[in-house]
Amino acid sequence: MKKPLHQRLLRWLDSGAAGDHDNTTGAIAGNRVDWLRVLPFVFLHLACFAVIWVGWSWFAVIFALALYGLRMFAITAFYHRYFSHKAFRTSRLMQLLFAVAGATAVQRGPLWWASQHRHHHANSDLHEDAHSPVQHGFFWSHVGWFLSEAHFATRNERVRELAEFPELRFLDRFDVIVPALFALAIYGLGEWLAAAAPGLETNGWQLLVWGFVISTVLLYHATFSVNSLAHAWGSRRYDTRDHSRNNLVIALLTLGEGWHNNHHHYPGSARQGFYWWEIDLTWYMLKLLQACGLIWEVKGVPAAIRQSRRVQAEGKS
Repeated sequence: MKKPLHQRLLRWLDSGAAGDHDNTTGAIAGNRVDWLRVLPFVFLHLACFAVIWVGWSWFAVIFALALYGLRMFAITAFYHRYFSHKAFRTSRLMQLLFAVAGATAVQRGPLWWASQHRHHHANSDLHEDAHSPVQHGFFWSHVGWFLSEAHFATRNERVRELAEFPELRFLDRFDVIVPALFALAIYGLGEWLAAAAPGLETNGWQLLVWGFVISTVLLYHATFSVNSLAHAWGSRRYDTRDHSRNNLVIALLTLGEGWHNNHHHYPGSARQGFYWWEIDLTWYMLKLLQACGLIWEVKGVPAAIRQSRRVQAEGKS
């Protein structure tokens, strides 16, 4: 049954407003995109056209690319490899800092993200998989599931150990706060730079459009491509039970997440590029954090695992 109008609108601010604290079922059949509730998502895409009015500067473009990289790292390293797969350990403070950094990517809270991803691995490319392109087509796997009523709630039964932290529960329930403050900070920085460093030829609105709007939309579709394209486009080294693929292009766009067949072969590893020639920028940065003592017990890929279940022998080792 569709939620009342006021509940659907209130969830822009409070994801727990409708009392949806669990989602243990949620069959795919009959799912619909809740266009009213996801108007902010649609508006963010339309706002990219504001570049026509705000123009561009080298500073704004470089700033957007830098925020893309930093926020992608927060998603790949922490939302994915840490919160979803426990591929390394860190302190509670670092956990919170990177949860906040991940929240700036506007991909909901860390509990929601991890719970949905764990559900995906448990049902990869089966009918219950929320974003399988094999089962439900490209549009649904890329964006439809993310915008649907059936997959709005956090699957609490899959993230019980993470839900023990009240700060993570807060970020998850009020997932609009961090992106809103982040956008305001970018606008404020742009206005300050317009006065303090006019030679950069930027301002609040220009920096907001490039640094937040365009950067976030690019983040969306690069991340979503792992759900959709990486289960349909690329090569298979391992005989996994799903249709996961390795893809260099997606790996470059997502700092290493495109080695998706590797990942589904051994999800517990913090390294997804199993061989030196498989570029995995997230892994390199995690090793740097480990060297600085900020994370520890970083899981690699055992040699026996790397050699098992191969589709065919390869000439490289």
